[in-house]
Amino acid sequence: MTEQMAPLIPEQRRQEILRRLRQAQVLSYHQLTELLGVSHMTIRRDIAALEKLGSVEVTPGGAKIATRLLREPERAEKIGSDRAAKTAMARAAAAMVTDSMTVYLDAGTTVQAMRPFLDGARDLTVVSNDLATVADFCDHPGVDLICLGGRVEVSNRSTVGRLATLALRELSLDVAFLSSSSWDVEHGVSTPVEAKVDVKRAALAAATTSVLVAGSAKYGRFARYRALRLEEIDTIVTDDELSDEAAGLVEGVGVTLVRAGAGDGGIGAGSGDGVA
Repeated sequence: MTEQMAPLIPEQRRQEILRRLRQAQVLSYHQLTELLGVSHMTIRRDIAALEKLGSVEVTPGGAKIATRLLREPERAEKIGSDRAAKTAMARAAAAMVTDSMTVYLDAGTTVQAMRPFLDGARDLTVVSNDLATVADFCDHPGVDLICLGGRVEVSNRSTVGRLATLALRELSLDVAFLSSSSWDVEHGVSTPVEAKVDVKRAALAAATTSVLVAGSAKYGRFARYRALRLEEIDTIVTDDELSDEAAGLVEGVGVTLVRAGAGDGGIGAGSGDGVA
């Protein structure tokens, strides 16, 4: 019997397509229409939109999850996706911040989503190369704000390159919260943008503790340039859709894993009984 679903708005439907594809690896248009209870043309439009984002690859008669990330999605494409998962991850990451810390917030919409959960923090120094994140913290009364200079990558509203890297080398960070559009055990944290590599490495080197904040939808993907090996990172905060198999691989390289869920207060266990 075909599984029946309540009607979904386009963004919800596309996230459901991605979830189904992560489980099945590849699905035909016919299978997707049956699973989601929508028309063939609706599925084709959704797949075309996901292909434009670089999330899926079209196959004869269907689609599969894209593994190679050829370009960094623009901020406008990312801002509305996976909102519940981003909120849960942001809440879990922000819980690691205490008063008087110096923290680095990497460019990205999930890391930016930490801002509301840091309202009560005091005597923080926030360092970021993300122009939107910097703007969000301008009204925070308890934050000393440092915006990294450098070449502006307009599509992602962030600074990259040598100048941003040099600034990070002059700082001492308690925690670096890093972002990525592609990560896994084999390829580590990777990016199609070479100018981002040295910035991420400089943040890692400047920090006592490093935390990757990246959703499960980005797991198993890789891009041309490897910025970090996964085992160089102390903690990874992802969402609760990450499979047990993938979680085991991540924890196997010595990384503490937090799988954050929207339904459990924002924090879910890794593979154990408590918060990893």
